[in-house]
Amino acid sequence: MVTWNNMDTLASFQKLSELKDRVNVVEAMSGENGADRAVRYSTPMAEGLAFNYAAKEIDDTILEALAALADEAQLVDKFAELYNGAVINTGENRLVLHHLARRQLGDPVVCDGVDKRDFYVSQQQKAAEFAKKVHAGEITNAAGETFTTVVQIGIGGSDLGPRALYLALENWAKVNNTLKMEAKFISNVDPDDAAAVLNSIDVSRSLFIVVSKSGTTLETLTNEAFVKDALVKAGLNPSDHMLAVTSETSPLAQGDDYLEAFFMDDYIGGRYSSSSAVGGAVLSLAFGPDVFARILDGAAEEDKLAANKDLLKNPDMLDALIGIYERNVQGYPSTTVLPYSQALNRFPAHLQQADMESNGKSVNRFGEPVNYPTGPVIFGEPGTNGQHSFYQLLHQGTDIVPLQFIGFKNSQIGMDVVIEGSTSQQKLCANVAAQIIAFACGKDDENPNKTFKGGRPSSIIIGEQLTPESLGALLAHFENKIMFQGFVWNLNSFDQEGVQLGKILAKRVLAHETDGALKVYSDLLNI
Repeated sequence: MVTWNNMDTLASFQKLSELKDRVNVVEAMSGENGADRAVRYSTPMAEGLAFNYAAKEIDDTILEALAALADEAQLVDKFAELYNGAVINTGENRLVLHHLARRQLGDPVVCDGVDKRDFYVSQQQKAAEFAKKVHAGEITNAAGETFTTVVQIGIGGSDLGPRALYLALENWAKVNNTLKMEAKFISNVDPDDAAAVLNSIDVSRSLFIVVSKSGTTLETLTNEAFVKDALVKAGLNPSDHMLAVTSETSPLAQGDDYLEAFFMDDYIGGRYSSSSAVGGAVLSLAFGPDVFARILDGAAEEDKLAANKDLLKNPDMLDALIGIYERNVQGYPSTTVLPYSQALNRFPAHLQQADMESNGKSVNRFGEPVNYPTGPVIFGEPGTNGQHSFYQLLHQGTDIVPLQFIGFKNSQIGMDVVIEGSTSQQKLCANVAAQIIAFACGKDDENPNKTFKGGRPSSIIIGEQLTPESLGALLAHFENKIMFQGFVWNLNSFDQEGVQLGKILAKRVLAHETDGALKVYSDLLNI
């Protein structure tokens, strides 16, 4: 039987807490010790990826303690509860089914009389068939011209994940002749965002996907109206250019305002919705449905590993528990994600929302305050750009920030040149290898300003190449990591009440129902 308990009541966590500062990374990663660790402390992931955690502050004793914590906290059992259709989202009394959108892991999940796997597959097929008709020229604009651009209108999970995945594969698709349509994204209610996108495209040959599960998201509806106004001014009928991704009961699902609508439900949260029609419609139009299916396949293979009770064969749970050790035993308040791949330039932003919106909680799943730190601050940028930006603080600042590198042996494009004896890709990989050791081992110097203390823990996910499959595995890895950490902290990682208060107050401002400081700020901003 699964039980839900606060982390600080678990005997295994008390034992883990006794292992604070057990491993000195400088000593562990120096010389032959470091070479041995770099080989031993690595766990295979799906699609040829590997999670290497040699430069983390762990050893076999700590790993045993983490395994005991995983067992006592029933992490794999709770994952099974989730994918078998238990009500895991206690705040909203909902199932959590984003894993089901990519493959059936356990028992059939029937809710409201509907087999949810069949429902998600049907919407993927609907988006695939629509995309194929657009690509074949069977669906065109009023002038009979093919559509060349697709624009996603959404915010938060309706934007960050799909945008990150599109950018991750845009150049790969060009090289592999699978880029069917260029994709653009409008998210910010700032009119400059929508205007910039509209000014960069031929609106007459563009499809616009409005993404809002509730059909009431203020920013999204505002941007939809902005786009419709531009279409009308161009002499076009908006209903010939607009698509919707929404729930079957939302206002967007009613009427004839959309060329087609694809449906999702309340059991897939926005930040976990890239596997659903939220990602499926835009990515199928951009790359073709076969590429989107390959992303889902990679994610599903990683999900299978997340169901393994052996900690050392479950890279998602292992990464999560090392993060628990860093956050709750070592006391590190933040984590940085550093992909050494320009294609992943928006992936840290996606993870920032996925992690901080999920586990940025101070009460447990029963609404009771917790007495320990929960989700860390997440930030990051691609290497090597970040090296010339915030790495100064990471190397020599007063706070220790755990690092998560992502690197690939080969580029997506295949275009490269040898300069000073090495290719650009080799230089990129040399930099990430050097950074791992520099952060871990540091450097002594007579000049204190040039001294690096080291002892900065890091991990790296290494792959052959960023492909649809490896991208899907990467996405699932971090989604599952966040889930497992929420289980340990006894949080509800699947609601986001923290975003609601500002929305309510903004509506009051727009209705001119303000007083006190809120009125003063409204007046200062000329609202």
